[in-house]
Amino acid sequence: MTSEQVTLAAGRRHAYWQTALTAAVVAAVGYAVHRHWPVLRTGAVRLAVADQRWLLAGALAAGATWVCAALAQQGAVRRRLPAGPLVAAQFAATAAGQLLPAGIGAATVGLRFLVRCGLTPGRSAAALAVKAAAGAVVRGALLVALAAGCPGVLRMPPVPVAGAAVLAVVLCGAGAVLWRRCRPGLAAVLADLRALHARPARAAALWGGSAAFVALHALVLVAVTRAVALPLAADRVALLYLAASGAAALLPTPGGLGSLDAALALALTAAGAPAPAAASVVLGYRLLTGWLPLLPGLLVLGVLVRRRTL
Repeated sequence: MTSEQVTLAAGRRHAYWQTALTAAVVAAVGYAVHRHWPVLRTGAVRLAVADQRWLLAGALAAGATWVCAALAQQGAVRRRLPAGPLVAAQFAATAAGQLLPAGIGAATVGLRFLVRCGLTPGRSAAALAVKAAAGAVVRGALLVALAAGCPGVLRMPPVPVAGAAVLAVVLCGAGAVLWRRCRPGLAAVLADLRALHARPARAAALWGGSAAFVALHALVLVAVTRAVALPLAADRVALLYLAASGAAALLPTPGGLGSLDAALALALTAAGAPAPAAASVVLGYRLLTGWLPLLPGLLVLGVLVRRRTL
């Protein structure tokens, strides 16, 4: 068996595992919806009579996230990209990400767009990795800053010393394995980051776009909490969003389906929100960031493919 065949076989096994994981999560979500249907129905009714002005503000913030994503992607590339198609590609990537697990859809759209713009596949993949790395750093920095400013919001459950020791050993072992496998890729990403920082405009676009993208998603959640009259401070809601989205990233599903919903609902209820109100907020956030843009995003995706932009 050639190396190419081995790579393809490994890719198929990885795809099978992701598909199985997604199916399991969707089944669990279906069971949870059936079990908690009265709460979800009450939450949907509450969302239907919510303050439309706040929902409009949330929709505008959600729309601005695609512009910020395009800005961050431009910051990760030395070559100037066409602005209109770049924003359209980010919009289409969001829709594709709702249908395929672990960001595969969004990454595929982004990769094809960059290749069509004249970058090599290797440089395109590196640009996507740089953008993802900047986003992760921004999320971590904002999480630490907000956690310091809102003490007591994120409470860790008590863990026995023995359990903590076992967990630390497992994490160290997993980290060592991942480091050996990812070290060449990480070195390439760091090299690209250093090269981009030699051009201040590109660095500002990368970090500014990444920070604005995260902040606007948090703002969408804040707007929905205001729409349903949930009395939580904006900085607390932003902190809960960052914590929930970080936890949901550990369980890769299409668009965070199930994992992000459960994490957000759990975080909001732990912060003192009633279950129906938490359900309303999660439904509203999903509506503005995922469900409403899905069909238009797929239409834009089709147009970009027909025009050979992808």
